[in-house]
Amino acid sequence: MGRLFVLSLEGKIYSCKHCRTHLALCEDIVSKSFQCRHGKAYLFSKVVNVTCGETEERLMMTGMHTVADIFCVGCGSIVGWKYETAHEKGQKYKEGKSVLERVKISGPEGNNYWVSHGAHIGGSDADDA
Repeated sequence: MGRLFVLSLEGKIYSCKHCRTHLALCEDIVSKSFQCRHGKAYLFSKVVNVTCGETEERLMMTGMHTVADIFCVGCGSIVGWKYETAHEKGQKYKEGKSVLERVKISGPEGNNYWVSHGAHIGGSDADDA
């Protein structure tokens, strides 16, 4: 295994809840209106310190997308997914952006997000698109 290079961010940071590796800045949030199996998720224009898994086709609430799961480089935990391709014209804004699941990250104030018993259990995607 090689040496691990991790970028440190400055400002209001979202980090991996397991190992505290920096993942994204608050200012890079595109939308807080996304949903995943575990509840809320945020769409970011830029994330760091993640690796991408294999791309796959997923049917989400807003249509078919080509996505890749993203993993924290610090601990290997899955933290969300990256949109590679949106097959519907109205969803193209998602391409190249990443979704971080709130239950898997800590917020800028160090707070964790816990799954409520009423969390949406269906597919992953934006609920406002």
